[in-house]
Amino acid sequence: GRREGNFRKVTKEYEELLRKIEKTKTILHTSGNVEVGITPHEVVQETRAYKLTHYRPMLSKTARTPILIVYALINKSYILDLQLDKSWIHSLVSQGFDVYLINWKSPTQYDKYTSFDDYVNVYIDDCVEYIRSKKIIDQVTLHGYCMGATMSAMYCSLHQEKVKNLATIAPVIDSSRDTTVLANFSRHLDAERMFSTVGNMPKEQLYSCYSALKPFKQGVNKYLNLVENIDNDSFVQNFLRIEKWLYDTPDIAGETFRQWISDIYQHNLLYKNEMKIGDHLIDLSKITIPFLNIVAEEDHLVSPECSAALNDCVSSTDKRLLRFHTGHVGLIASSYSQNNVLPKVGQWFRTRS
Repeated sequence: GRREGNFRKVTKEYEELLRKIEKTKTILHTSGNVEVGITPHEVVQETRAYKLTHYRPMLSKTARTPILIVYALINKSYILDLQLDKSWIHSLVSQGFDVYLINWKSPTQYDKYTSFDDYVNVYIDDCVEYIRSKKIIDQVTLHGYCMGATMSAMYCSLHQEKVKNLATIAPVIDSSRDTTVLANFSRHLDAERMFSTVGNMPKEQLYSCYSALKPFKQGVNKYLNLVENIDNDSFVQNFLRIEKWLYDTPDIAGETFRQWISDIYQHNLLYKNEMKIGDHLIDLSKITIPFLNIVAEEDHLVSPECSAALNDCVSSTDKRLLRFHTGHVGLIASSYSQNNVLPKVGQWFRTRS
């Protein structure tokens, strides 16, 4: 009798597992349809390089200084607006800030020679100018994430008169202190040769770099976790949104990628104040405006020490470093972020806007 009972129990567990696997397969097939970027917004300016998005204010009185978010050139910006209860943008808007976002478009083969000079001195500057004239104000708050934070720092070193505050999230600054797999991979890449043979950095290669960072966590493990939680709707929706984002990697303009690898990762020119974009030398010590740097202690894409170095580079007297016990994505798109990170960031913005 006991053996029969055990057999029935094992059979039942096996059938339950099969049901969950089937349900998982069905859900993964439709994962592309999951909705992201839900905070109400409109595109206010569009070029072949970017879309400038403005988020509809939620409060009748918004802070005087608008925030311009500069996203990275890697992956898509909807990670900042994944779902309402985990949205960086929704939180800032609901705290009474006037928020704009630069959504970068994927480069075409004609954009092979597009460089940091274009991104910083033309595209970001155009967006800053648009907001200044639209709002009839002199300055904006510049708020960058990851590679977008690095570009925001470059911009401030050259055009500080147009910026009231600089807030960065996980910027790549001192590559000598970056011990991540991505940094080590970048140090051994022949960026010049890649540029001359391939042109733009293809998205497939970028995605395979990401997968190599945490192969088990990125592979088998996360799907086992999904099967286990397949009946938990909010877990599944969150999983699908992050999965969509992970695979949604655009190409990167060839010359920009070459500079990123060669100048920043291999020769650490940005940190040494020796990096040139166009005819301009980037000197981070020229930055004197209020500065906030937000860093994740468990970041496996950018080492926290590589980012924290920016606080030593700038000459601002009003500067702050906030460190949080979370990862690169957890910093901006999680319940932890909503409860711990955003209230502090919002408070910092409020007293300076």
